[in-house]
Amino acid sequence: MTDRHWNSLLRDQLATPVRSRLDGLTDEEYFWEPAPDCWNVRPRGTGTAPVQAGSGAMTIDFAFPEPDAPPFTTIAWRLGHVIVGVLAMRNASHFGRAPTDYASFEYAATADEALAQLDAEYATWAAGVESLGEEGLFRPCGEAEGPYADYPMATLVLHINRELIHHLSEVCLLRDLYLHTRRSTRQEVG
Repeated sequence: MTDRHWNSLLRDQLATPVRSRLDGLTDEEYFWEPAPDCWNVRPRGTGTAPVQAGSGAMTIDFAFPEPDAPPFTTIAWRLGHVIVGVLAMRNASHFGRAPTDYASFEYAATADEALAQLDAEYATWAAGVESLGEEGLFRPCGEAEGPYADYPMATLVLHINRELIHHLSEVCLLRDLYLHTRRSTRQEVG
């Protein structure tokens, strides 16, 4: 193995083609509800979830506590979760981003806007991780991470990598399901 450092190895773990599979995401796919009673991102005042969080024209569906069998979540919801809960809140806690949370975030009204938000938050995260260098990976996460405050930053980076891989893979699978479901429907009609 070449002389690689842990910081670059952690960042390289996300240098996969998952994000490129989101190129061309349409608004129809973004908001598509493949099951009844999905949690989604919706125009303010149109949701039925117990919690409809967001500061702008769009809100994201939630419930606290989460139901024992949580509703199915759409691409829009999953991207909202990744953008806010996985990246933006951590960027605010560790890398100088303005504070935000699910209630104060302005959710995307289009797929293109959501992808731009994802790209911006990911760029902030990746630059922040790079700025840690090698030594910074071993400093404690700090109080922003609650019960994980004493864990090294490397643990948080690995957790965020796992969250991004997990949720963006789900989004890719939903895109595949949308494509194949819609293709079947078009062939039946035609």
